[in-house]
Amino acid sequence: MIGPVPPLPPWVDDANAPLLVDLYELTMAQAYWREGMADEEAVFSLYFRQLPERRNYVLACGLADALRFLERLAFAGEHLDYLESLGHFSRAFLDWLAALRFTGEVWAVPEGTPVFPEEPLIEVVGPIAAGQLAESFLMNQVCFQSVLASKAARVVTAAGGRAVVDFGLRRMHGADAGLKSARAFHVAGVAATSNVLAGRIYGVPVAGTMAHSYVQAHDDELEAFRAFARLYPETVLLVDTYDTLAGVRKVVELARELGGSFRVRAIRLDSGDLAELARRSREILDRAGLERVEIFASGGLDEDRIAELVALGAPIDGFGVGTDMGVSRDAPVLDMAYKLTAYAGKGRLKTSPGKPILPGRKQVFRREVAGEAAGDVIARAGESGPGRPLLERVMAGGRTLAEDPGDLERARERARREIGALPARVRGLAPADPPYPVAVSAELAGYAEEVRKEVEAG
Repeated sequence: MIGPVPPLPPWVDDANAPLLVDLYELTMAQAYWREGMADEEAVFSLYFRQLPERRNYVLACGLADALRFLERLAFAGEHLDYLESLGHFSRAFLDWLAALRFTGEVWAVPEGTPVFPEEPLIEVVGPIAAGQLAESFLMNQVCFQSVLASKAARVVTAAGGRAVVDFGLRRMHGADAGLKSARAFHVAGVAATSNVLAGRIYGVPVAGTMAHSYVQAHDDELEAFRAFARLYPETVLLVDTYDTLAGVRKVVELARELGGSFRVRAIRLDSGDLAELARRSREILDRAGLERVEIFASGGLDEDRIAELVALGAPIDGFGVGTDMGVSRDAPVLDMAYKLTAYAGKGRLKTSPGKPILPGRKQVFRREVAGEAAGDVIARAGESGPGRPLLERVMAGGRTLAEDPGDLERARERARREIGALPARVRGLAPADPPYPVAVSAELAGYAEEVRKEVEAG
């Protein structure tokens, strides 16, 4: 039996996003407030510890949503009433929380930049309580979107210049994932998405063909093609509902019927031996003088299968990729962390084995030789390092700076340029040998040792 309709809409939006935190962030905020620490400046670094298996780099994505959250962070009366009902928080703390806003600054690697382990993607600088409250949301959005952008970049690489379209919405892990993934995919070079809402919100080009159900609903496959092409003359016809090659021949028959008014753009193959079916379909179309009709393939594709089809010389002009890209099936997680690296003007770190923290504010320098990335150096903020600095100040005084960090086309172009500048072994699909080199500057290493000795002495 279906239960009662929940009193609040079960969606995350700007109004309820401040409560999308783990409880300990709020309990710690109250503890900081009670101890008079809440407004002291702190630095939090967001980074990942190691690359997922079969990844040579991670493509940074999700910054735009992180900044939107920080800029709009405010607890409304209904939020405070709910928190009071939990029994963990005093009324005085909740009154203080009602006035809380993020007033600090953010340094970040721009979206579409390849990054590597231990390099900060984002550094949040501001009062410790507000910075702590951003932890879960920033990790959630940047981790998820970077994982999917990285997967999509591999698919685009495998396609070798052929168009890739996102078909993944229906099997995504939730509505927010389906929306944000389409943007991340586009940053990584995916040409279009089937997701109409992503097109409306982000301006991602939308594309689609037809489902097998449309053909099934008609008594005759040719009649289904005829009706759909009449309504959408430049459509893509799905030919594998029954016998794939027979379906292709019916497209040829439709072309003969329509003569000069035939404008079908492509056929889609969604099952079977795609390489062989594409080859034989191409022969049928070409013999009928339909050389301009393209072949689009889909059905359980990932970067490895696409690379195989390309290597076989399959005459496929574009790929629709769904589940494998949509959930990054082979590497769905990133070992991301959001750690305190400075408080009250002093560097902070942990000495736990296997989970190092580089203290203080940092900068990453990328050295390039003849236009190719040759290695990165993680340094202290303010150092003069080799190469160009990657972290830029994108927020000050709690407000996003003038250049729009969420500009989708700028991020997409940056990704194209920056991935193209990586060594071939790093941008390829196979594990890079040797891996891309990342070093810690002597000054940062010395500072980390200094802070470690202070911690151990204390």
